Amino acid sequence: MAEKRSMKKSEHPLPAPFEEVDHTADNALKIVGSNLAELLINGARGMNSLMTIGSESDAPSEEKNVELEAVDSESLLVEWLSELAFWAETDSLVFDDFELRRVSPTRLTATIRGRRVDRIEKHIKAVTYHNLKIVPTAEGLKAVVVFDV
Repeated sequence: MAEKRSMKKSEHPLPAPFEEVDHTADNALKIVGSNLAELLINGARGMNSLMTIGSESDAPSEEKNVELEAVDSESLLVEWLSELAFWAETDSLVFDDFELRRVSPTRLTATIRGRRVDRIEKHIKAVTYHNLKIVPTAEGLKAVVVFDV
């Protein structure tokens, strides 16, 4: 027979397996667009402004083709911004020209162009899903994206 155990108030339980703590490492960006493609482009431009990019180097313009798939439009937004943040972090390559050829709530095909920059002052560690929801409005779409910096 299993032993039944009760805890008296004087006994101290084990520490909680997790705990919420305050931090100031995040930045949020409200993004709007008349459609999903415009929302994605405005998100990319907004993220660039958060990074406070230094001056462009003399490097020639670079072009990349991007194909992304996701389960929904929120995930597509996170994947898109994460892809751009990856290039900025790994190669100081910042894109400012976005040609979105195909956009659906779960798929994106684009050609992006940009240059290497001298420095990125605020690094984006991650694009988060924290309270992320793309919401239809009378003007189109809006979302608030939280970035871990």
